[in-house]
Amino acid sequence: MSARPISLPTPPDDAPGTASPVPPQAIPAAGFWSGWSTRARLIAVVLAIDVVAALVSCGVIVINARTAVKVETRASLSTVESLVADTIRLLDAAPPERLLQTLDLRFQILRHVRVTVRDAAGATVGAPIGQPRQEKTAPAWFADLIMPKVEQHELPIVTAGRTIGTARITTQPMDEIDEIWVYARALSLTTFCINAAMLAALYLALGRVLAPLGRLADGLTQLERHDYTARLENPATHEFAVIARRFNQVAEALSAVRAANGRLKRQLLTAQDDERRSTALELHDEFGPCLFALEANAASVKRLATGTAEPDRDKLLARASEIAAIVGQVQSRNRDLLNRLRPHALGQVPLADCLDLLLRDFARRHPETRFTGRFQGLARGYGDLADLTVFRCIQESMTNAVRHGHAATVTAEAREGNGSLVVSIADDGTGFAPDHGTGLGLSGMRERVEALDGTFVLDKHPPGAVVRIMIPVDAQRGDDADPVRSA
Repeated sequence: MSARPISLPTPPDDAPGTASPVPPQAIPAAGFWSGWSTRARLIAVVLAIDVVAALVSCGVIVINARTAVKVETRASLSTVESLVADTIRLLDAAPPERLLQTLDLRFQILRHVRVTVRDAAGATVGAPIGQPRQEKTAPAWFADLIMPKVEQHELPIVTAGRTIGTARITTQPMDEIDEIWVYARALSLTTFCINAAMLAALYLALGRVLAPLGRLADGLTQLERHDYTARLENPATHEFAVIARRFNQVAEALSAVRAANGRLKRQLLTAQDDERRSTALELHDEFGPCLFALEANAASVKRLATGTAEPDRDKLLARASEIAAIVGQVQSRNRDLLNRLRPHALGQVPLADCLDLLLRDFARRHPETRFTGRFQGLARGYGDLADLTVFRCIQESMTNAVRHGHAATVTAEAREGNGSLVVSIADDGTGFAPDHGTGLGLSGMRERVEALDGTFVLDKHPPGAVVRIMIPVDAQRGDDADPVRSA
């Protein structure tokens, strides 16, 4: 009988030469994957799936093979029993010796069974009938997996109503098992070669597919070293292409921020130098003449007081008036200078009063321009940084309106609403030219506002210009804000 296609079965746990399965808890969940590359992990997952599939398939195949061997041997046993019975019936009239020899010769070549003919005395006639097994092909552990129980039947040989011997029929499943083993071994080798080739191809394919991850790691290393010129090529894979585009956008943004920081640093140094130069010029131009005048008047008073004649009271009074006027001028200049360096009223009086004082000071220095302010509903203060930012932005915006826009009317408004401090400064001047760049004043305002997580918007299209500022004043800024609000 022909053998059925059977795959390589898996030996049971107690079969010799097999390893005991590793319990799941013996493999650490956290440290098992540590240090593995993505490619190695994917290949390990595929290999594990192959092993599980092979184990399940082998289990099914072993069950089917065991059933197939049992059915095959039983069918052979039934067939041989029928042949022996038919032979005895056909040769019923033959002499006993001829009948026994005929049975011995007829069943010399049989598969899956062995037939032994014995005479009435129990002696074996000829050799055991059946094809002798020259060599065992299947190993013992494989045979033990699918070996069915060996069956043995004895048929009496009766002729002329007299029993002249017996035919003992014994099943031999090793013939079928050997065929299954040869097929299973060939199938296993073929499957192993196919899986090995598949894993090798998968290793190479994953190397090409995951190559963008290596380039991404190199790019991130460049960014970590503050090299913002790193750029990634656009890979063919859609997901990696999206990551590469995002990486390039981040690198460009970091490069732009770095350039902006460099410009701000240079502008800061320039602003500091300009402020020092302006302060030095004001001290020289304003305080120098005043001090010289004080010195001259003091010398004149000294001459009048030390003269031989009676001091002229009118001259002394005139000199004293000049000294008082010069001192008043020095005090005014000193106050203006201090306010420009740091508004001393901030933190001491409500923010709305500080802004009103600022508008009155501008109105005093620029009488040709009308300044209007609306600062109702403001708290006493919103913290040192927020108050100073609002003050400086209004101050710089009004300076730009007068100096560059030649405005006749400037309106400043500040109010609190929806958890934010909203400030707007509008003028009716000439505004900014379309090609006008961003100067130190505008850059300083924008940086101050953005440092407080606020927004700065400049509408510089004529007529006039409008500066809009919004600064959050939620509970997160409570540490800086003054809890006392104006009535």
